[in-house]
Amino acid sequence: MAEERITETRTPDGNTHTTHTVVTDEPRRSGGSGWVMAIILLVAAIAAIVVFTQMGGAEVAKDEAITDAANQVGEAAGQVGDAAQDAGEAVGDAVNN
Repeated sequence: MAEERITETRTPDGNTHTTHTVVTDEPRRSGGSGWVMAIILLVAAIAAIVVFTQMGGAEVAKDEAITDAANQVGEAAGQVGDAAQDAGEAVGDAVNN
């Protein structure tokens, strides 16, 4: 239900000002902007989850690559140690013979 209120004000100079006000009892309805904002926030949250998940996978792959490289360095050091031991034994055999 709508109600129109008309207010008339007179100034000391004799000027008259009229104000029209419409008052309604029905609640105002939003234009759907709340739903639009909710959908935008949902899409942003999903995008953030996807990005952080992929970044975590890249971090794990980097850690695995570093571990593999360290293992290869360790194996190479072991081979160098074995070669040095064989060379030492060969020198010892040459001196003894």
